[in-house]
Amino acid sequence: MVNCTNPLPIGGLSYIQGHTNSHLVNTTVGECLDATAQKFPNREALVILHENVRLNFAQLKEEVDKAASGLLSIGLRRGDRLGMWGPNSYAWVLIQLATAQAGIILVSVNPAYQATELEYVLRKVGCKAIVFPKQFKTQQYYNILKQICPELEKAQPGALKSERLPDLTTVISVDAPLPGTLMLDDVVALGSKEQNLAQLRYHQQFLSCYDPINIQFTSGTTGSPKGATLSHHNIVNNSILIGQRLKMHTKTAEELRLVLPSPLYHCLGSVGGTMVSMVYGVTLLLSSPSFNGKKALEAISKEKGTLLYGTPTMFVDVLNQPDFSSYDFSSIRGGVGSSVPQQRLWEKVWMVGEKSVVTPAEDSHQDRLGQDLQ
Repeated sequence: MVNCTNPLPIGGLSYIQGHTNSHLVNTTVGECLDATAQKFPNREALVILHENVRLNFAQLKEEVDKAASGLLSIGLRRGDRLGMWGPNSYAWVLIQLATAQAGIILVSVNPAYQATELEYVLRKVGCKAIVFPKQFKTQQYYNILKQICPELEKAQPGALKSERLPDLTTVISVDAPLPGTLMLDDVVALGSKEQNLAQLRYHQQFLSCYDPINIQFTSGTTGSPKGATLSHHNIVNNSILIGQRLKMHTKTAEELRLVLPSPLYHCLGSVGGTMVSMVYGVTLLLSSPSFNGKKALEAISKEKGTLLYGTPTMFVDVLNQPDFSSYDFSSIRGGVGSSVPQQRLWEKVWMVGEKSVVTPAEDSHQDRLGQDLQ
């Protein structure tokens, strides 16, 4: 059944919309954050346990606006591609939301990429900027980038000219001053100036919910990784549908505390996690920089998490923790997981009668599984 009230063609392309029980919204990511910050200014928005970061929605919006303003102030513009390369962190969430506020396309880069893989994805999408920490575990991000971009060490920050990465001009370091890079704190500070915030508000007038806002790469198991381009419209509406499946619109603040051990560079983390949080006013709890089953249990127990996300292997690890029974997870009411959850998972964590949602791939699609939340 075709809806006869279809929108006009977008960008010269035909667009057809079928019958649906849920009306799709024409809202940008930034507008979602703005609305939630206005509705729940004092509600806890983001808790990064391994970085000791706690922000309410009003504070988060203020920092995101400054970061977005700062990115525009250093020369990035709507449609430019910026790569975020690193583990789960406050900087990752900040950059995800700031790029959306400014109309810059976030490129989600696998934090485990080595030089060859990094060069491929940066060239494939024409990244103009990249953001990363100096190091995580054995991964030396700056040194890896220098392997394909030796010009970086002597470059003027923000004016890189690279032979192998001709589109890349701006390299931003999250946590350490490094040759040829800008510091993320300095970019955010630059964005706090009133004239730069005014520039942000001017640019936001021209953003459309149909603009591309995120590129996520497939795993590359059947060939080279392929970039899937997501729009505001795609991400926001999938977030709304996920929240509806989990009945978030009927829950109190105490019932909306999401423990996210999954990586933000993947759709489950950045759409099912961050964006659902921004749409519904959910407190997003990042339990560790990379998956750690014990840290996930600690987050549930200490922070009274009500929702738990993960993949089958993650849940196996959580269930197999030697001290599993010592944690209090009575607050858990549901979550997002695989299409075939283990019986032990239903019984021990989510309890019988609750619900899982599937987010299978980079295209930000979601589907339903299991019974409704009680």
